[in-house]
Amino acid sequence: MKKNLTLAYSTCPNDTFIFYALAHNLIERHDLQFKIELADVETLNQQARAGVFDVSKLSFAAIGHLLDTYGVLRSGSALGRGCGPLIVARPGFNLNRIDSNQIDSKKIAVPGMWTTACMLLGLYLSKKPDVVSIPFDLIMPAVESGDLDFGVIIHEGRFTYKNYGLICLLDLGKWWEEKTSLPIPLGGIAIRRDIAPETAQRVESAIRESTLYGFKHRTETNGYIKKYAREISSAVIRRHVDLYVNEFTVEIGEQGKEAIEALFEMARNRGILPESKSPIFAC
Repeated sequence: MKKNLTLAYSTCPNDTFIFYALAHNLIERHDLQFKIELADVETLNQQARAGVFDVSKLSFAAIGHLLDTYGVLRSGSALGRGCGPLIVARPGFNLNRIDSNQIDSKKIAVPGMWTTACMLLGLYLSKKPDVVSIPFDLIMPAVESGDLDFGVIIHEGRFTYKNYGLICLLDLGKWWEEKTSLPIPLGGIAIRRDIAPETAQRVESAIRESTLYGFKHRTETNGYIKKYAREISSAVIRRHVDLYVNEFTVEIGEQGKEAIEALFEMARNRGILPESKSPIFAC
């Protein structure tokens, strides 16, 4: 009998690339049966509060709040170098307005309160930031129009913010890398802790196989990716996948583990994350 599990991941190209083979029954799934749903990552972060899904893509910031309920799998993560969130603004703004805390509390937009982007902003400011949360794909248009002064952008926004006439004030990923010498952990695949460890290992293996299938059949994944992508340019999608799907996605490894531990420790020291004695990984 197959083990039935609910699985949720985001509509972003890196996730649809990773899960393409699994979603289309193209790999041996070790007697697993998945009921799949896709949503914005902050929606998934908030649904995880109630443990809605057995397996879910979550921001590492959200995982840090939910370690008693969810453990991280070692495959499927978005973690790397040169891929962190950016603080953007219209030309004429400068970073001193953020450093001196002169920015209006409702004028910094983030793509969700439990996103790693929001957490990194807080770490940079050395305090919990005062922000307004809006869907990630609405941030750049809102800053362009003047409705918001600053935005913290993620995903393909890294490649398209100049199309909105915006400038990058700070690369939060680069700031993190310079501060820690570690890659930046953005999001990972988490599984409920009430699911048996042997099942978690099977899920982890299935995700790894699905990722490797994607690498071997890149062209085949394009239709599925474009079905959900907010930015439909093939060139942008390719750059997105190339940046966010990497060796850490296949296997998070010791350096990836060290990066997550460093992020959680820094956030706890700043009062952004609660303390937890639960291990990071599910198995």
